[in-house]
Amino acid sequence: MRWHEVTVHTTEEAIEMISNFIHELGAGGVSIEESGTLNKERDTSLGQWYEKPLNDIPEGRAIIKGYFSDNTEMDTIMESLKRSVEQLTEFDVDTGNPTYELKEVDDEDWANAWKQYFKPLRISERLTIKPTWEEYNPGPEELIIELDPGMAFGTGTHATTSLCLKTLEKVIQGGEDVIDVGTGSGVLAIAASKLGAKHVLAVDLDPVAVSSATENTRLNGLESNITIKLSDLLGVLRESEVAGSEVSLGVKVPVQVVVANILAEIILLFVKDVYDVLAPGGTYVVSGVIQSKQKDVEKGLAEAGFTVTEVHEDQDWVVIIARKL
Repeated sequence: MRWHEVTVHTTEEAIEMISNFIHELGAGGVSIEESGTLNKERDTSLGQWYEKPLNDIPEGRAIIKGYFSDNTEMDTIMESLKRSVEQLTEFDVDTGNPTYELKEVDDEDWANAWKQYFKPLRISERLTIKPTWEEYNPGPEELIIELDPGMAFGTGTHATTSLCLKTLEKVIQGGEDVIDVGTGSGVLAIAASKLGAKHVLAVDLDPVAVSSATENTRLNGLESNITIKLSDLLGVLRESEVAGSEVSLGVKVPVQVVVANILAEIILLFVKDVYDVLAPGGTYVVSGVIQSKQKDVEKGLAEAGFTVTEVHEDQDWVVIIARKL
């Protein structure tokens, strides 16, 4: 079988967003290659080993490839992709004057070659993300998240996702009901469950994400601990008012923790919904926020009634921890 290969030359800052656009357009797989330079600062506090092959990609740049079946109308795909990438500049995301390439390739050219770039990655003291095809012997306290990075957006390697995972490790004490908004691959929902949450409701408006999160939940044997829905928080609030909603949602609203790893502009659209769905004393973990938008998000949280208690940074991104008092 032959495939259409779309290549986007962009910045490392824009990787997560552009990868998501490609997935949403129906790609059968996405590969990402960052700069091979060893000059960039890397977190090795937990003994992480970064297997980065040398390449000639300039520091700060990245190459993203998406693969579409041979019967896909690529003119429409390319137009939609370019339009979405152009809109990122409105959110102060530096895409670095991206360039695009389109060609046809055979199955064997990409189906397995991209897997060499995904290795088990220790994210925090307890959490490690392991691609399903890799062998790995965990330590006694290590929690393994089985993930197929070729299926969905959110592998844990991007700063926004790793910030969320590290924060959830501190926030989840055990027994909480949790809602993961914009779940993507389901990696945050899976992490919350493995850290001891009573039940996790994972919601997303993208059917591809819902399908991928469902499969990754199955890979981790957590079908009874995680409920996945094609919905947003407003839909959850409305469903929570119906009798028997705890059965359909899996969680009892109001919940103790909400986590959202989404662009700042989107986060600001549903701050009030998060406040309504959280119990008094509940915690809101907000990521996907670039530093230039941090003050805007903090202002929106304060106006909704939240108190910001902590902020952590990684590269140009921040995670904000807010409480409903």
